Amino acid sequence: MYECRGLWYVGTRSRQQNDRHLDQGGPISSETRINERIRVPEVRLVGPNGEQVGIVRIEDALRLAQEADLDLVEVAPQARPPVAKLMDYGKFKYESAQKARESRRNQQLTVIKEQKLRPKIDPHDYATKKGHVSRFLEAGNKVKVTIMFRGREQSRPELGFRLLQRLADDVSELGFVESKPKQDGRNMIMVLAPHKNAKAKSKATKDAGSDES
Repeated sequence: MYECRGLWYVGTRSRQQNDRHLDQGGPISSETRINERIRVPEVRLVGPNGEQVGIVRIEDALRLAQEADLDLVEVAPQARPPVAKLMDYGKFKYESAQKARESRRNQQLTVIKEQKLRPKIDPHDYATKKGHVSRFLEAGNKVKVTIMFRGREQSRPELGFRLLQRLADDVSELGFVESKPKQDGRNMIMVLAPHKNAKAKSKATKDAGSDES
């Protein structure tokens, strides 16, 4: 075995595998290669601050890494010659993991809610359904609106189309039509998506109302 920046690797088998891949001209590993695991004659070296050092022998690149107490990390293995950078690989991996966790934490999960209507819905039910759609959009969710046709209603698709258009107009301050009304068997479907600032605008309106009261 041999030591590589505080990590131990089983070297014999990996070297044989790497040599075989080099002979075939294929990629050596899907993992990032660092220090002695970079088995090429020369690399295009990038300094720790992004400065271009130029093409150097791998032995010289490893020596520079050791002198700077840094790792030599292969960042572009497909380039000819491969591009390697001097960096603290442990710190880089830690910061990358932190950024990935932060990104997942800040990522908004897109939720699609659904509301079903009948083409001849009465005014009270329509107001209730519209209220549900408005709340969904205010919360930042998309809404799939489905008009369900039964019996002879299937011969009057224009009723469903007009109802969907009316609903889209009524909630236009909160969302927009992402997918236009289209017939799907006995149903007609439209998808509404919230405006980017719908949630913030709704919160501002509620805050203003509470201040006035």
